[in-house]
Amino acid sequence: MIYAYMRQTPNLENLATQKNNILTFSYQKNMNIEKEVVEYATKDLVIEERKEFENFLESLHENKYTVVVSSLSVLSTRVEELVKIIHCMLSHHVDLWVCDTSLLINEQSSIVDIFPRLDQLRKKPKEKIHIGRPKGSKSSSKFDKYHHEIMTLLSANQSVSAIARELNVSRSSLKDYIESRALKTLVTSIGDVAEVLEDKKTDNIVLICPFKADKLNKTKVK
Repeated sequence: MIYAYMRQTPNLENLATQKNNILTFSYQKNMNIEKEVVEYATKDLVIEERKEFENFLESLHENKYTVVVSSLSVLSTRVEELVKIIHCMLSHHVDLWVCDTSLLINEQSSIVDIFPRLDQLRKKPKEKIHIGRPKGSKSSSKFDKYHHEIMTLLSANQSVSAIARELNVSRSSLKDYIESRALKTLVTSIGDVAEVLEDKKTDNIVLICPFKADKLNKTKVK
């Protein structure tokens, strides 16, 4: 079963654009969309409030499914939630196609392919109308050219001091850069996805959708 999944919220592309992107992409990939699923909301809800979406994810376990979305933002605009969603889809052996990047996420995916997409989503500004410089926007930094090296070293559990020495830059300035862009949080999220992908390569590892795990934990507490 091949699903086209679309979500209507104020900060996402309209449904017509999402559908057009999916149909164009599926035609190029010679895929036949068998069912369309649309999620409606007046605001960008957190994952815990999106019960219909959670139910949809839980339904993807009885057969082999493919889900096609216009962009990763359709699933969630929050990196930590995307990690959870990808984890759940992998636990259900789902193939996830992302149209705007032609990215396939499944059990054979590499974290090297997924990481730039999550990083791009994290840095994508919310579309709001402001006079002057948008509130909370980040100006360019001299450390931007070292972004890849910084992320790689943080992933290797290197300290800020060690990274500063490696790049021959000021520790305090580097620390401010890392904190202002929440790079350590991003590295943690990416690490979670990497662990999931690694576990899926081991036959004796059974992954549980995190949404189910949360419900089990709540049941035990009661």
